[in-house]
Amino acid sequence: MAAFTIHPCFPIFSTINNPKLFQSSSSSSRFQCKLSISSNQEPEPLYSTVKSFAPATVANLGPGFDFLGCAVDGIGDYVTLSIDPNVHPGEISISDIIGAKKLSKNPLYNCAGIAAISVMKMLNIRSVGLSLSLEKGLPLGSGLGSSAASAAAAAVAVNEIFGGTLPAADLVLAGLESEAKVSGYHADNIAPCIMGGFVLVRNYDPLDLISLKFPGEKNLCFVLVNPEFEAPTKKMRAALPKEITMSDHIWNSSQAGALVAAVLQGDVVGLGKALSSDKIVEPKRAPLIPGMDCVKKAALEAGAFGCTISGAGPTAVAITDDEDKGREIGKKMVEAFMVDGNLKASAVVQKLDRVGARLISTVPR
Repeated sequence: MAAFTIHPCFPIFSTINNPKLFQSSSSSSRFQCKLSISSNQEPEPLYSTVKSFAPATVANLGPGFDFLGCAVDGIGDYVTLSIDPNVHPGEISISDIIGAKKLSKNPLYNCAGIAAISVMKMLNIRSVGLSLSLEKGLPLGSGLGSSAASAAAAAVAVNEIFGGTLPAADLVLAGLESEAKVSGYHADNIAPCIMGGFVLVRNYDPLDLISLKFPGEKNLCFVLVNPEFEAPTKKMRAALPKEITMSDHIWNSSQAGALVAAVLQGDVVGLGKALSSDKIVEPKRAPLIPGMDCVKKAALEAGAFGCTISGAGPTAVAITDDEDKGREIGKKMVEAFMVDGNLKASAVVQKLDRVGARLISTVPR
C-alpha cells in the first residue's frame, strides 16, 4: 500500500509556481486568486469516515476550448476516506481502486491522491493518517472529465473529514494541481466539477473563474454517447493546429460569446447552435474518432439542437430540452457510431449538475 508523508516543512502547493488561493470578488459568481498565508493550526477530524461524489463534466463545449465547461448530473466518481490508525500520521494511502485496473495506488501518481495531498497540505494535517478508496464511475480517456472527477471527490472528502473549512475555490486549485500533473494545466473540467453548473475560465495567471448561472426553470439535457474507443488526451492535443486564420479566430470568438449568452438566457436552441459551430478544434479532432462526423449529423437530423465532441473525446455530446427526445437522439447516434465508425457505443441522457462535488455520507468519530 503506497503512502506519502506530508512533512511540516513542506510549503503549501510546493509544485505550483506563485501559489495563490481564491477569494470571492464583489460578484458572488466570480472567483479570483489572491495571495494567501496558511494557518499553522491543524483542524481536528469531525468524522471517522466520509464518502464524496464528483460529477462528470463536458469541457470545451465546442468553441470554448480550454475555457468553458459544465458539470453533468448522475454519473461520476466516488471517494471513501477514513481516519486510519494503520497509516502513519501525516500520510495518505490508497487502499482500493474499483472500476479501473490501470490506475496506480501510489498517491503521487494518482489524480485522487495528488488532490488529497494538496488539501492535506492546505490544512497542515500531520497528526492522523488517512486511507482512501476510489470508485471510478467514469471510463478513463472518455472526454467526460474522469481525472477531474477523481481529484474533486478526493479534495472534497479530505476537506469535509476535517470540518469543511476550505471554500470550493481552494479545492479547485488543489484539483488543478492534480490536473497539471496528469492531463495539463487547464481548469475547464475541474472547476465545474467542484463548483457545479457552467464555469468560464477567464484567466490562468492568476486563475480567474466565472460561474455562469443557467436559469433554474429551463430544462437542459445532455445526450452523452461513449464509443468503445480510446482517444488519449496527448494524441488529441497533438492534432490541434499550430496556427489559425484571423477569420476562424473571429468566428470562434463570436460563437463562444453567443454560447455564454445562451447559457445566461437559458436559450437551449442558441446554446446548441453555438456548441456545434467550432471551426478550429473539432475539425482536427473529429477525423481521429471513427464515425464522429456522421454521428454529429445523425444527432442533428434526429432533432438535437447541437452536437460536438466532449472534451478531447471520444464521447459525443448532443443538446436537447426533453429527456424522451434525448433518448431517441442517443439511439440514432449509437447507430451512426456502429454503421459509420464500426464502434459499439452506449448512450445516456443526463441533466445539468448545479451542485458540483459534494459529501454524500459520514460516519461520526
